[in-house]
Amino acid sequence: LSPMKNKEKYHQKTVLSIDYGTKNTGFCLFTIGRDPFPLPFEQVSGLSDVELVKEITHILKNEFFDLILLGLPKHKDGNDSDMTKMVREFQKKIVLQLPSIPCLFQDEALSSFEAEDRMKNSPKYNFKIDKTKLDALAASIILEEWLEQESLC
Repeated sequence: LSPMKNKEKYHQKTVLSIDYGTKNTGFCLFTIGRDPFPLPFEQVSGLSDVELVKEITHILKNEFFDLILLGLPKHKDGNDSDMTKMVREFQKKIVLQLPSIPCLFQDEALSSFEAEDRMKNSPKYNFKIDKTKLDALAASIILEEWLEQESLC
């Protein structure tokens, strides 16, 4: 029996992918098997964790999603960074407010670099890095990578 990929295991589920940051946070919404590919949803700036959780709750009320995918930054050697700890703390806040929605982690290594590269090569972004959309694009890249991974359970 070959291992199932996340895109197969969660077929027809809607995923909210989050690229969390201390200044900017990007969101991507995607329904597996319905939407052609993950697209950036929105990017917010300058929100506290409490305000971000409110924003996630607001998205849930308006768009509905089945699970949350949270980008988890780590050092290149795989060890936790200060940012890793902040994301883990943020995940706890989400789970407290939305206990019925699974909140999974996905390694986000190089997603921001990939987002910058895509912007520089895309007429959609006028071949320039647009900081106001960078983290939302990074959230879509985190989701793309997760979809292709083998499901862990």
